Amino acid sequence: MGKRFNVTGSCISEKHYMADTNEKIRQIIRLIEQDDYFTINRARQYGKTTSLLLVWKRLKDKYIVINTSFEGMGQDAFKSENAFVCRFCGRVKNSLRLSGYAEFLQKYWDVSEEENLDTLKQRISVFCEKAGKEVLLFVDEVDKSSDNQMFLNFLGVLRELYLERAMGGKTFKSVILAGVYDVKNLKLKLRPDEERKYNSPWNVAVDFQVDMSFSPGEIESMLREYEQDHRTNMDISLVAEEIYHYTSGYPYLVSLVCLYMDERLPEILKGRNCWNIEGVRLAVREILKSTNTLFDDVIKNIENFPSFGTFVEQILLAGNQIPYKISIKEINLGVTFGIIAEEDGLCKISNIIFETYIYDHFIAKRLVGQTDIQISRNQFVTSDGKLDMDLILEKFQELMKAEYRKSDDTFLERQGRLLFLCFLKPIINGTGHYVIEPQTRDNTRMDIVVFYGMYEYIIELKLWHGPKKQTDGLIQLSQYLESRSQKNGWLVSFCFGANKDRITDVYSGKHIEWDGKNIFEIVV
Repeated sequence: MGKRFNVTGSCISEKHYMADTNEKIRQIIRLIEQDDYFTINRARQYGKTTSLLLVWKRLKDKYIVINTSFEGMGQDAFKSENAFVCRFCGRVKNSLRLSGYAEFLQKYWDVSEEENLDTLKQRISVFCEKAGKEVLLFVDEVDKSSDNQMFLNFLGVLRELYLERAMGGKTFKSVILAGVYDVKNLKLKLRPDEERKYNSPWNVAVDFQVDMSFSPGEIESMLREYEQDHRTNMDISLVAEEIYHYTSGYPYLVSLVCLYMDERLPEILKGRNCWNIEGVRLAVREILKSTNTLFDDVIKNIENFPSFGTFVEQILLAGNQIPYKISIKEINLGVTFGIIAEEDGLCKISNIIFETYIYDHFIAKRLVGQTDIQISRNQFVTSDGKLDMDLILEKFQELMKAEYRKSDDTFLERQGRLLFLCFLKPIINGTGHYVIEPQTRDNTRMDIVVFYGMYEYIIELKLWHGPKKQTDGLIQLSQYLESRSQKNGWLVSFCFGANKDRITDVYSGKHIEWDGKNIFEIVV
């Protein structure tokens, strides 16, 4: 069986198409060669386990590499020192066996009836002295039990051995812990009535600065290998850039888009070539209609941390431009979960796929149990399969007048964008999808790109700030249309204040020729 794109478990080069991450691996190995201890803390499904596997393959002959995991250890393993040490030693022994190291090395990890952290410390020292090579320790999924005093005691043992190196003590040359959370800044709750406290001895670790996301060039390397096998005649650079545009290089999402294009789109497209920009967009549409463990985590984290959910709403719905400061709890959580990233010193949602999925979640919450938005999609689709976007905007304007005329202006200013998306989503659902252009989103302006069938529709939403600003909006929209090689655009202005009825009558429902572009404008 040939290679395929993988989105479950570790990637194996003999079985899976993989991005060329040699430079990342070299950076990790450089830290190891410097005798550094560090944590690879990145969001779920960000390539941590695969990276450890690749480093293990590179170094297992030069060093003794113990590559293990806390996955599946269970809480019982952390109830006593004896239980933890016995379980840990068993995992180390198994790792040595799987790596093919000599049996005498494995015997150092045979446990007695009574073990404790002192015997573990002694065992590590003796093993590193007798191994014949320098020893590396990799522990994956460390945050499975990081909210646990025994885990901190284990880190304390590693730290004590690390410091004793200055006096000639023997221990691991380098230790890598991998997980979502940075255990160097671990918050531990020791008793139910206590506040969580910073309480981690992992201050011997250096910061891990390696960018684990895939660059467009790294995505190209994966596509190039696929192209050698399948001869699709794709424009590799163009497809890689489009995948990066939607994913921002999030490893799981990159592989997921490729998996859909390889295995699921051929059936939808009846054998037509999908390795092009349109294929990437169709894959994104299908992914957004589905669910997976990563999407589940994204929504769970928004729902389980109310202040973080409010923070995300401020960015997406209100367009607030919030400075990126990792010391702020909500921002730190967002970065830890892989939902928030930094751009030009401001917070943003880390990729377009996450952003659209979160928007869809907010839309669904809004629509559940609501009777004020009732839409029949057929009236908005023409006989040749295009959207009648003029009619969509006119009907949205009618809805706003009928249902929200008496609503508080502050509410409408805050919720206007969401209301428009709630109106639009049922019309395009199943056949099309939309994305929000991050570069144009702030508290006064937001561009929506709607993909429906083979057609593209660009809508700018903005707040009404007078005729002069409205002219600026036309200029901005025409420039954006030019950047996407589009002739037609739509402008929706939300107007609040005493004169909104007059402004609506004067400026709404008109086609405007502007700089060679045809723009349909409404004011609501």
